[in-house]
Amino acid sequence: MVAATIPQATAKRLPIYYRYLNILADSGKKRVSSTELAEAVKVDSATIRRDFSYFGALGKRGYGYDVESLLEFFKKTLNQDKLTNVALIGVGNLGHALLNFNFHKSNNVRISAAFDINEEITGTIQSGVPIYPMSDMKEQLTVQQIEVVILTVPSSVAQKVTDELTEVGVKGILNFTPLRITVPETVRVQNVDLTNELQTLVYFLDHFGPGK
Repeated sequence: MVAATIPQATAKRLPIYYRYLNILADSGKKRVSSTELAEAVKVDSATIRRDFSYFGALGKRGYGYDVESLLEFFKKTLNQDKLTNVALIGVGNLGHALLNFNFHKSNNVRISAAFDINEEITGTIQSGVPIYPMSDMKEQLTVQQIEVVILTVPSSVAQKVTDELTEVGVKGILNFTPLRITVPETVRVQNVDLTNELQTLVYFLDHFGPGK
């Protein structure tokens, strides 16, 4: 896991670095400079060097970074050797889109179970994922030892469902609902507000234009 002393902004950029390093390794590139990384991932080179500095001496001045070594380091740091099964709670339009995607480009995260109240889809398999009724959620999460979930239920039931999730030991929730759910200190929530992100994009386009 990423160390607790690493800033959250840095932690969010690590998967971006990891994906690009995979591309470099596949192309046969042996080493890369912070400037080259900056141009590829759209993060300035000073930020990249600062991010990497939290993990010690990963590169050499005048040489750059060894791609294979850096890739192996981030693979271990991001637990890419460990498969994490996650559950999808709510299989509406957004839920179906997430099922179809199912993190195909990631080798360490997989939606392995989904839950919904719609009797037309419960008991079926969608995109290779079994759909269970909500009444089975707590039991299945416990049996399958799933600690990370994606929440795409209506806002009106988001907190109720969250309370049930925390009761069975869920440790992480990727929250796609507009509601800011309340959880114990033992649970981490990552909020994904698509409307807010889109409005932010439009604001920056209107005030600063593209590429700023």
